Amino acid sequence: VQLQASGGGLVQAGGSLRLSCAASRRIFSIYKMGWFRQAPGKEREFVVDITTSDGIVYYADSVKGRFTISRDKAKNTVYLQMNSLKPEDTAVYYCAAQVGPGAPYEYWGQGTLVTVSS
Repeated sequence: VQLQASGGGLVQAGGSLRLSCAASRRIFSIYKMGWFRQAPGKEREFVVDITTSDGIVYYADSVKGRFTISRDKAKNTVYLQMNSLKPEDTAVYYCAAQVGPGAPYEYWGQGTLVTVSS
């Protein structure tokens, strides 16, 4: 599976961005798709994921109520709508795919940089 992430950029605190992750194959054949992020000098952390078949979503506490993940099966794309952005959301955001239950996130996109200015 190849993943192409896009949509990052520079935004002021309180603003919004929408990230996209396009998959090279039909997303209903992928068990879960998720977003992770890595801030400068920090380890990569989980942001949110979605089970593509039934739409069950898990959010990190730090983004609950501000970020929304969605999927478009026709476009084989998963989106991350980020609202009320904070400077601490600044990071490289990666999308990832988990092909089966219990499998690790084996496939990763190239990352897209989100910078939130104060």
